[in-house]
Amino acid sequence: MNFTPIDLHTWSRRQMFYYFSKIAPTGYSLTIDLDVTKMRVTLKKAGLKFFPAYLWLVTKTLNRQVWFKVAELDGQLGYYDTLTPLYATFHEDDKNFSLMWTDFHEDFSVFYRCYLENQERYGHNHGVLAQPEMPPPPNCYTVSCIPWVTFSHFSVHSYENKPYYFPSVESGKFYKKGDRTFMPLSITCHHATTDGYHVNCFLTDLQKMIDCFQT
Repeated sequence: MNFTPIDLHTWSRRQMFYYFSKIAPTGYSLTIDLDVTKMRVTLKKAGLKFFPAYLWLVTKTLNRQVWFKVAELDGQLGYYDTLTPLYATFHEDDKNFSLMWTDFHEDFSVFYRCYLENQERYGHNHGVLAQPEMPPPPNCYTVSCIPWVTFSHFSVHSYENKPYYFPSVESGKFYKKGDRTFMPLSITCHHATTDGYHVNCFLTDLQKMIDCFQT
């Protein structure tokens, strides 16, 4: 995990960043439906779980654009070379959840194995953090799922005057339309670092990667 400082004097986005972080702090959300028909068939044939594949694809796609990886470290604005997914694990016994993370790896099979190992080791731990002996890495972004609800929009904005610029991604319950299976997906961003163009690139690339997904 490497952090590269941004030179605000030469950064092409310096004026937009200042405006949307200092003068008019703004966040926005956008929700679309993703076609996950082929991906679900591929995973079912391989006997693999959908959720870790979803985590891997979203993270891999976000990592393609530096704008989604901008952060502040010790007062210095910069960007990480990769993001780490911070996600929820649900507890059937008390219907609460705990947060977990799995370091991203370009190789899906490696990431999938690490995800399963985390679930085996920490999945039954209650409390806010399921991995209590270590804090989440500073490059963690929030990505989760509400598997009980098919929504048309989902929005969360809570910056609390903190310099937090990572996106948040939320998916919902699958639904059928004809012979296709869709999944709602919402992305919430800070306008200081991303615009509609960047989100469009992410969503377009994500659908392509879902269509071409192989285990």
